[in-house]
This record gives sequence, C-alpha cells and structure tokens, in this order.
Amino acid sequence: QVQLVESGGGLVQPGGSLGLSCAASIFTFSRYAMSWYRQALGKERGLVALITSAGCITNYTDSGKGRFTITRDNGKKTVYLQMNSLKREDTAVYYCKAARGSFTFWGQGTQVTVSS
Repeated sequence: QVQLVESGGGLVQPGGSLGLSCAASIFTFSRYAMSWYRQALGKERGLVALITSAGCITNYTDSGKGRFTITRDNGKKTVYLQMNSLKREDTAVYYCKAARGSFTFWGQGTQVTVSS
C-alpha cells in the first residue's frame, strides 16, 4: 500500500521559515514526479512546486516562486519543501503528490499557519 506522509507543518510568524517533508512508501519512488500543493480554507487545491523524478527540473507557481524550494532525496524516498519569507496568505493545508503515468498518490496533508 502506497503512503505519503507529510510532516513539518505548524505555526510560524510572518517572515519566518518552515520546512516540510513528505516520506513515501513507494518502491519505485525515484521514477515518480513529486509535487507540493496547498489548499486554503474555502479555496481550491493548487500547485505550489514540482520536481521531476531525477530532481533535474523544478517548477514553481507564482505562489512559491522566489521563496520556496523543492528538493528530493531518492535514497530516503522523501521530498522537501523549504518555505522562506512566509506570508499570512501562505496559510493552508499542504499536500504532497506522487505521479507517474496514470498513477497518482496523495498524502493526508499538513497544516501551515502563518500568523503573529
């Protein structure tokens, strides 16, 4: 059974930093593109950052560009999201996703709250 488990969420002040992790129990993890999404209360889930299977290419939406960094460690089967200069509008549940062909798996999400 495939599982993605996010961790690292919490409460942080505006301007602060937070690092999220997503540990995967996927045998062929290195073949999956990994991404981070977020969903704020009352809003649709949207893409934040994506990293290809080998980690050679990363892509960010405007919400994270310049402030967030996605990385992965295929040996540890883990993907990370480092978030800096956090803003109140970054408050959301953050989800990681694994995708390969027709296969897609989601984690359960981790809450990030940016507030003073």
